[in-house]
Amino acid sequence: MRGPARASRISAVEWPTLLLAVAVYGGWLLATLYHAGLPGWLLPFVGGWLIAWQGSLQHETIHGHPTPNRTVNALIGAAPLSLWLPYAVYRRTHLAHHATEAVTDPFEDPESRYLADDERLWTRAALLLEATQATLAGRLLLGPPVTIGRSLIGESARLVRTPIAVLRDWLPHLAGVALVLIWLDHVGLTLGRYGLCFVYPGTALSLLRSFAEHRADPLPDHRVAIVERAGPFALLFLHNNLHAAHHRAPGLPWFRLPGFYRANRSSLLAGNGGLIYAGYRDVARRYLLHAHDTLIHPDHARPAP
Repeated sequence: MRGPARASRISAVEWPTLLLAVAVYGGWLLATLYHAGLPGWLLPFVGGWLIAWQGSLQHETIHGHPTPNRTVNALIGAAPLSLWLPYAVYRRTHLAHHATEAVTDPFEDPESRYLADDERLWTRAALLLEATQATLAGRLLLGPPVTIGRSLIGESARLVRTPIAVLRDWLPHLAGVALVLIWLDHVGLTLGRYGLCFVYPGTALSLLRSFAEHRADPLPDHRVAIVERAGPFALLFLHNNLHAAHHRAPGLPWFRLPGFYRANRSSLLAGNGGLIYAGYRDVARRYLLHAHDTLIHPDHARPAP
């Protein structure tokens, strides 16, 4: 019995994702170690790719990959290479995003960027901030500091309400950040350069993925998009550009999503109301300088007088 049981556990391990983890962390170690030898123009592309790639890997581990053991998966995904987002916070909010039937609703979906229309001062300020990144150009250029700042403000507010829970999320994260900073100091990579060449472009690439993957609609099923031909971004985002397929089968590993999408394309498009983009060039053509959608969620807009 012990032999077959052990073989079953080994077969449950997803080796493509483990190899991906080796590529992500090995690439990060090499890029930081040899940063001084890379051309200045190249480092943000390499650093940004690796940070965004690790974000995609974290997403896989949150959904139960590459092993059946949640603790092992968390250990694979939790390294705070981006510095600002605790893995535990990402895990909780992302699973809540999948659990809600009201995707994009600002009160039900913790990953929503939409707002409810009211006259409170903070809403007016939030509208101004969100307006700066309503276009794709704004999202890529200004989205990283806005996203990071908004997350930290939200966590500060949560600290007041539930300090023990916040400390439980943040203390392991800060310990990991300390180790990252020790390594950066060891290899002579300043925090400022790491922020500009790794964290900023990596966050921007992740925001490219999320920019058009959801859109408010009166029908909740019509709120999840598909970017069909992603080119190299398909590997960077681990096929999460096929977002409606991911929402339909969130437990499916990244390397099986394309096959699932091909087999179920008609059903997925019927289910999401045909919310599809040919590729990220199509997204840029439509929204580079034009807002992707209104900032106020239609379910929470005040009726016209």
